[in-house]
Amino acid sequence: MRTKKELIDTLAERTGQSKAAVEALVDALGEATQAALSKGEEVVLPGLGKLAVKARAAKSGRNPKTGETITIAARNVPAFSAAKVLKDAVAGQ
Repeated sequence: MRTKKELIDTLAERTGQSKAAVEALVDALGEATQAALSKGEEVVLPGLGKLAVKARAAKSGRNPKTGETITIAARNVPAFSAAKVLKDAVAGQ
């Protein structure tokens, strides 16, 4: 599944729900995940893994055009940690 439409089609087929209901659920999951992460909370997706906010420290970089050294500001980024069951499923391929 590479697109949202493919995800919705697959979930609708597996659950017997309408595509509209599944699309509403997928949208709600995305919104709830964004809200939780913006508050610094972790989001656990059973069988898949965990999404959390990770602090990235400030670092120095280089402007590729001028070669000048610049400082890249510290920031928070989303991080995904795969569940063991997912790692095992992928490793068994």
